[in-house]
This record gives sequence, C-alpha cells and structure tokens, in this order.
Amino acid sequence: MCGILAVLGCSDSSQAKRVRVLELSRRLKHRGPDWSGLHQYGDNYLAHQRLAIVDPASGDQPLFNEDKTVVVTVNGEIYNHEELRKQLPNHTFRTGSDCDVIAHLYEEHGENFVDMLDGIFSFVLLDTRDNSFIVARDAIGVTSLYIGWGLDGSVWISSELKGLNDDCEHFESFPPGHLYSSKERAFRRWYNPPWFSEAIPSAPYDPLALRHAFEKAVVKRLMTDVPFGVLLSGGLDSSLVAAVTARYLAGTNAAKQWGTKLHSFCVGLEGAPDLKAAKEVADYIGTVHHEFHYTVQDGIDAIEDVIYHIETYDVTTIRASIPMFLMSRKIKSLGVKWVISGEGSDEIFGGYLYFHKAPNKEEFHQETCRKIKALHKYDCLRANKSTFAWGLEARVPFLDKDFIRVAMNIDPEYKMIKKEEGRIEKWVLRRAFDDEEHPYLPKHILYRQKEQFSDGVGYGWIDGLKAHAEKHVTDRMMLNAANIFPFNTPTTKEAYYYRMIFERFFPQNSARLSVPGGPSVACSTAKAVEWDAAWSNNLDPSGRAALGVHASAYGNQVKAVEPEKIIPKMEVSPLGVAI
Repeated sequence: MCGILAVLGCSDSSQAKRVRVLELSRRLKHRGPDWSGLHQYGDNYLAHQRLAIVDPASGDQPLFNEDKTVVVTVNGEIYNHEELRKQLPNHTFRTGSDCDVIAHLYEEHGENFVDMLDGIFSFVLLDTRDNSFIVARDAIGVTSLYIGWGLDGSVWISSELKGLNDDCEHFESFPPGHLYSSKERAFRRWYNPPWFSEAIPSAPYDPLALRHAFEKAVVKRLMTDVPFGVLLSGGLDSSLVAAVTARYLAGTNAAKQWGTKLHSFCVGLEGAPDLKAAKEVADYIGTVHHEFHYTVQDGIDAIEDVIYHIETYDVTTIRASIPMFLMSRKIKSLGVKWVISGEGSDEIFGGYLYFHKAPNKEEFHQETCRKIKALHKYDCLRANKSTFAWGLEARVPFLDKDFIRVAMNIDPEYKMIKKEEGRIEKWVLRRAFDDEEHPYLPKHILYRQKEQFSDGVGYGWIDGLKAHAEKHVTDRMMLNAANIFPFNTPTTKEAYYYRMIFERFFPQNSARLSVPGGPSVACSTAKAVEWDAAWSNNLDPSGRAALGVHASAYGNQVKAVEPEKIIPKMEVSPLGVAI
C-alpha cells in the first residue's frame, strides 16, 4: 500500500513541472515512507510513495512490463497475484510485488482485466505506445482515490485531496468499482454484483457457508513480508477477525517469518467499554495485547491534524477517526506495518442499532445496499486515512468480494432483528460462529450489543467533543450557519466547529462537495431516518441516538437481549481445522 499521484496530458514537460509534481507527491509521504518514485513520459507524470509490505527489497514503483512501454503506479494489495502469474506464463516479472501482475494483465486483456484482481487497489496505468491511460479503484473503495481536471486539459489522480486540490479546476472522489479510460474520457463500472441493483435475494441462510467464506477472506489477507497485528475493540466484528486470524495463523507463510504469536491493539479512555471486552478476548484467544489510553484532551488536541489527514467534516467520521489516528501512531512506533480490522460488517449485516426499526426485509436489504455503496465516504475513508497518516495499512476481510457475494445473497428475512426470538443485530453472523465444541469467542462477547467505535472508546468521548465545540461556536454563529455554509449546512455546534477547520485546509468548492451530508441517526442513511418519527428530533450519529434500542441510549435505559440459540455441531472447515 502507498500513495499515488499522477498528472496526465498536462502539455508541460518542463523541469519546473516535474519539480511541482514531486512537491505534491511529498504531501503524500506519510502514506509511503519507504520509497519515493517518479516516472515521466513526455507530459505525463506518475509518482509514488511506497509502504513496503510484499517484496520490500525489489518492489519499488512505478512498475513496468518487459519493454517498459506500459507503466503502472499502484496503491493496493493483490491477494491472488500468485494465481494470476501462473496465467501469464509468457511474461517476465521484474519484481516479487503482488502488484507486478497489472501491467502484464493489461497486455493480455486490454482494459477488461480489472475484475480478475482479488484485492484492494487504486492504480494508474499509462500505455506509452498510444499515450493512453486507464485509472481504476477497487470494488468498495477501501483504498482512497480522487480525480481532478486542470484548465489545460490535464487529468490528475491522487490518493488524497491534498495532492491535487491546489492545482485542479475541479476535483472529486473517484467512484469505487469504476474504471476511467482516456480513450473514452468517461467512467464505467467494472464491478457489477447482483446486490448492486438492490433486488431482494432469496438464498436460504447457510451458517457454515458464511463462516467458511469469512475464514477464507481473513486467511488470504495474511500475505506479508513484514510484521503485522490486529485491531481489537472487543466488539463482535474485530473479535471475530482476531479469533479467526489467531486460529489460522500457524499454517501461513506469515507465521514462518514472524512467528505464531498474534499482536492485538485497542484504544480507549480509562474505563471504556471496549478496553475491558478487548482484554478478555485477547486473553481468550491468546494474543499479545497492547492497550492504549488517551484522554479527552489528547483527542481534542489532535482534531486539526485528523481533519487535515482524513479530509472530511463529517461528524461521525471525525469522532471515530481521532482515537484510531492516535492508536495508529502508537502501533507504528512498535514496528508494525499493517493491521487487520473489522470495517464493513455493520453495513453488510445491518449491524447498526437503527436497523432494529427496519419495517420489512425489503427496506432492510435496500438500506444495507445503500450503506455498502457509501462505505468509501465513511468507514473506508476513516480506516484508510487514519492509519495511513502514520504509514500503517488496514486490511478489511469483511469487504472481501467473495464474502460480500455470499453475505448479500442471503434472504434478508434472516438478517432481520427480532428480539422476541432472541435475534439481535448481526444474528446471522453471530450464529455462524457460535460453536459449542470449538468456540471462537466467549458467549457474552459473541452476543455483545453493537457499540459504534466512537461510543465504545468511552461514552465521555463524544460528550467531551460536544463540550469543546460549545466553547468555540456561539449561538450567533449558528444563526448564520446557512449563509456561511449553504452546502451541507452544519446543524450542531460540533459540526460547525469541524467545518471551520476543514474549510481552512480545503477552501475549494470541490472539496466541500466531496463530503457527504444529509440527516442521519445512529449512522443511518437519510432514507432510514423515516423508519421512526421520533428520530427526526434526535439526529446524532452516535449509536446512543437509537432511542429504545441502545442499553445506554440518550434519555432511556433498556436491557440488552442475550440470545440463547446455539448452533448445532459442525463439521470440518475447508481450511482443514476441525470445528
């Protein structure tokens, strides 16, 4: 993983332009501290900042085909690169990098090879034979990417806004699952799964198939030549990621290089719900656990740095990014280069607490589709940029293409939350890993109520942020909010405070347009706010805004449901472990 910057067709091949591209590329150096590269072909520039994880000795970029007529700069991990190499017997590879297959696949298949890649990626490919280029981003948008256009007709590509916002007339987020072709001067979607149409699936729920698909997604992400760990909040998603990683690590090449002891990491305020649960999970699965504490003041002091790095003014993203940003710095200081994380599960399975109010399975499923499509603006953006601020990569097995296909093909009736039947949020995932003979997790962790990350690090965290904003944003300022910020007008003092900071770093209209908006409760889309009339008076992204659902909800107390249903005895997993 790394940072990429490309300027294509800028009608300027001067030394001054080369220096400017290098200067902009250095803005992304935090993403790739291990190597900097720049390739110029006429008025095209491909720059790269590398975080070396696979083949750190020889995998520096840009990468080329045999005669160097095809040039590629990539930010990503291609998990099936070894199988793809076998499909290219007549090609010679210069490096052992997983991304080295891209130029050769293009030679064989033209622009239609992208769907063959199993992984996360953003890349720019320049074909010097006809001076054409293509740009592509992974299916869900796990890697960050932006595109901009200059007045001189140039096209700019950057892993972050700060690489192009000062030089482009217009810029925007590059849509995930899409390819941009210079020949067509247009985007086209290369990722076309059945769920994208939001048609209601009807496949019966198979807990073993779901479990095996997730195990495979985790194991394929253990591709590494450098030290790694797992983020462990003590919630369901990160705990399952950690438990599966710990169970299968011994049989991987990673274990041969770095040993079988898995390191886990957690962050929170003193006494936070996540810290206690994470420690219990770590002891249960046998990880070397690292617990990091921060104070509300530590987080407040980091707000400006975080907004600069994550490039958004979205309230829920900033709330969750700050502790992740602080934790990532600590993790990197220990010599770790990448971590596995649990993002994506809530979107796929309807794990947010507002899903309790979904009126029927059709709306439940359509909301999960909307949430997955928007991940690149929220959780993927947070996970990618909060970690890469310190040169740390986050891998997300829940967003594996094959796993999403299996999970989104389940009849959503099985995902519906039915407390009277003991079915809480993400019941299908919990049941899939509820194994009495070879348990993955303690039962109460497996059925722990959903805590959004910004809540789980300590309930005092959000309250502290609101109090800080209250000191800096007056009532008079809020009265003029619509005149100062006519687009995505902030409706709270906290949102106004973040917006002021964002606009100081990114004053361009394109920048403010790149951030999503609209009403939300407990991380819902605007459409789902309609599910409960009371929510319109309590619009806050915290999980505690789901009145009548969260055990520590704003203004009420309810008891969490503990399901009693146990999955029957299971057979042997496809990875060869008796379960």
